[in-house]
Amino acid sequence: MTQRRPTSFDIAALAGVSQPTVSRALSGNPAVSAETRARVLAAAEQLHYKVDKNASGLRRQQSRTIALLFFEDPTPDQTLINPFYLSMVGSMVRSCAAHGYDLLISFQQLSDDWHVDYEDSRKADGIVLLGYGNYLQYRPRLEQLVGRGAHFVCWGNPRAAEYGAIVGSDNEAGGHEATRHLLGLGRRRVAFIGTASEAYPEFLDRYRGYVRAHDEAALSVLDGLRCDAGPSEEEGRSAVMELERRHVAFDAIFAASDLAAIGAMKALQERGRRVPEDVAVVGFDDLAAAGYATPPLTTVAQDAKAAGQALVEALLDRIEGREEQPRLLPVTLKVRGSSVA
Repeated sequence: MTQRRPTSFDIAALAGVSQPTVSRALSGNPAVSAETRARVLAAAEQLHYKVDKNASGLRRQQSRTIALLFFEDPTPDQTLINPFYLSMVGSMVRSCAAHGYDLLISFQQLSDDWHVDYEDSRKADGIVLLGYGNYLQYRPRLEQLVGRGAHFVCWGNPRAAEYGAIVGSDNEAGGHEATRHLLGLGRRRVAFIGTASEAYPEFLDRYRGYVRAHDEAALSVLDGLRCDAGPSEEEGRSAVMELERRHVAFDAIFAASDLAAIGAMKALQERGRRVPEDVAVVGFDDLAAAGYATPPLTTVAQDAKAAGQALVEALLDRIEGREEQPRLLPVTLKVRGSSVA
């Protein structure tokens, strides 16, 4: 049986430090103290760990280029790119230019060996990852990048920053504000549309905010009012049909994405239910489509400009050896006609 090759995670466990500290120590980063570096080197020697020069090429070579990788998402226009991610690109380009970097944009399928391609071909000094679907299935790829000493940053849930540089919105605060708004309008049976599970951590945080708002209002959260749905109009439509099949009464919907909210509104209107008179609806993202929906969609706005800039800055911190911290960006509720007549 072939013995498993030791990784930087193994060194971290033996030395009693974090994996990013191991990467910095092995690369000679001056931010690491002499004592910590000695402990890491001793652990590496004990495990017979050798740095793979090809695999660590992304970390050492300076191409002055950042790779932005989009991953497939279901969208109504067949672009397969989440519209919110596209809205970040402009600020990312400007931020890269301000720091003397180029931005290389590529569309990828999660099933491909993209992590190997961008590591070993040395196309970029670092990677920004946008879109991953089921996080539990995606996580092993991130572990491989970490093990190879790659510099990368993800858009996701900063509260669960297992891999260092993660930038994301305050999803729980957004879910809380959206639900509190609906409850404040006198709605008492608020349905939640979105897959709230560990596989979809951003939606899960939005659901936690929904639950917290109910707790603060001394109201029970009813299981029958929670319906799984991905970020697409079709899934929003299907969620409304599922709620009707359950024969549960609801007078409001908080959807974990704008696209699902728009699909839910269309399904309600097709069934003769008025928005917002019969059912108030709130989404999440503030896509351009939200303002053009009928009626215009109340939504939790994520700051795309700040998001793009924060992603670039977090990645440059990693590339240049600075201590990085997860970045949690604020959100804002934008009240429109889908919740208030």
